[in-house]
Amino acid sequence: MQYDLSLHMGYRYDVPASGSHHILRVVPLSLPGRQRLVAGAVTIEPAPDETTRFVDFFGHPATAIALRSPHPRLDIRMQARVIVDAQPIQADFSPTLDGLADELTTLWSLDANSPHHFLGPSPRLPEVATIAGYARTDLDCTRTVRQLAESLCARIHADFRYDPDATTVDTPPKDAFALKRGVCQDFAHVMIIALRSLGIPAGYVSGFLRTIPPPGQERLEGADAMHAWVRVWCGKATGWIELDPTNDIAAGTDHVVVAYGRDYADVAPVIGVLKSYGGQQTIQAVDVVPTS
Repeated sequence: MQYDLSLHMGYRYDVPASGSHHILRVVPLSLPGRQRLVAGAVTIEPAPDETTRFVDFFGHPATAIALRSPHPRLDIRMQARVIVDAQPIQADFSPTLDGLADELTTLWSLDANSPHHFLGPSPRLPEVATIAGYARTDLDCTRTVRQLAESLCARIHADFRYDPDATTVDTPPKDAFALKRGVCQDFAHVMIIALRSLGIPAGYVSGFLRTIPPPGQERLEGADAMHAWVRVWCGKATGWIELDPTNDIAAGTDHVVVAYGRDYADVAPVIGVLKSYGGQQTIQAVDVVPTS
């Protein structure tokens, strides 16, 4: 499936910022066998005084910008064309929880894709006893890791309500869990903590969802903004799979990957600091339109 993507992230400051530094991660990745970035470009207004491009630890191209002159607004626009490949249906060769623990002890690699990075607490995801208890409700240790992950994905989708007014980007997962509502970031964070509490490596995926659904199908939740879902390591034979608890589906051709990380802190599309005071307004608009 081929898509044309457009993203507009805008910030309007009550008082002009006298200077700012930001890191951007908004361009989709090229992933062998999964998706290919045909072309992509980012424009920034006002034009930065300094631009530096680098690749972060998890292998994602990022752009650091600095603006030194007063500016009342910041507009970031991304346009890209991406081809997403359909994934073959795979049999479930994942182990049980005990088998997964045994497999993890045999892995020595600490490269960016190593499941060891996705087992313990991370910057935004501490251990949360209530979420761990939720993960162990109806836990059947005879089931495979993939079955456990898919079951948890379905439970979160059923038990939580998608509500963009209930939380903010800084809402702790324990608070979103207590509310049982939020947005895709909250769904993903709760699922990651739950899986890690069981000893299952899990990480955060930042990306986009197809804006226009196929004929006869409902529009997916989260399609109006950048989306988030979960990647789960299911053992050596199966490797990583991706599940979307906001919509209770496996990530497929409707999902375009921008970045992988331990939690939102690793993949935030825009992060940084600025010198100003007063409030600000944020604009975000996303279109993911199929072209073939």
